[in-house]
Amino acid sequence: QVRLVESGGGLVQLGGSLRISCSASGLIFSTYAMSWYRQAPGKERELVAAISTNGGNSNYADYVNGRFIISRANRENTVYLQMNSLKPEDTAVYLCKAAGRLPVYWGQGTQVTVSS
Repeated sequence: QVRLVESGGGLVQLGGSLRISCSASGLIFSTYAMSWYRQAPGKERELVAAISTNGGNSNYADYVNGRFIISRANRENTVYLQMNSLKPEDTAVYLCKAAGRLPVYWGQGTQVTVSS
C-alpha cells in the first residue's frame, strides 16, 4: 500500500521559516518525480514546486519568488520543502504528490498558517 505522509506544518509568524516533509512508503520513491501543492480555503489547488527523480532539476511557481527550496533524499524516501520569508497568503494545506508515472499518489496534507 502506497502512503505519502506530510509533516512539519504549523503556525509561524510573518517572515518566518518552516520546513515541511513528505515521507513515502510502498513505492519505488526514486522513480517518481515529486511535487508540492497547496490549497487554501475556497481556492483551487495550485502547484508550489516540483523536483525530478534524482533531484537534479526543480521548478517553482512564480509566486514563490526564490523563497522556497524543494529537495529530496531518495535514501530516506522523503521530499522536503523549505519555506522562508513566509507571508499570510502562504497559509494553506500543503500536499505532496508522487507523479511522473502512473498511478499518481497524493498525501493528506499538512496545515501551514502564517500570522501577521
